[in-house]
Amino acid sequence: MAVEKQLSVFLENKPGALARLYKSFAKANVNVIAISVSDTVDHAVIRMVVSDPQRAIELLEQHGVLVVDNEVLSVRLANRPGALSELAEKLSKSKVNIEYAYGTAGQDKNSSLLILRVSDLKKARKVLKD
Repeated sequence: MAVEKQLSVFLENKPGALARLYKSFAKANVNVIAISVSDTVDHAVIRMVVSDPQRAIELLEQHGVLVVDNEVLSVRLANRPGALSELAEKLSKSKVNIEYAYGTAGQDKNSSLLILRVSDLKKARKVLKD
């Protein structure tokens, strides 16, 4: 488990907007570790964890993109039925709310990466370490 800097950006909801953005990341050797995209009528909200958040912020600002950063938890889970339920139950018992989450299975398919925005980061870290 780690605390990561998540970047949230608002892009036009049009073909090519995401491609242009990530092309600049690729040229700067910034890797996208996790991503979530939610669409609205005019804009897409992109939440991401990247390998070099400071460089990514610079690139986004150079492109005139509004970026907001905040801290999230990055948690490795066993990729098996019940693993997410167990994590959610631990947080629930400690009155920590999961505000949103996104994730993916690992390359070896035995683990998954979960990005969590929680109501109390400090308490969540303590609960999940135990």
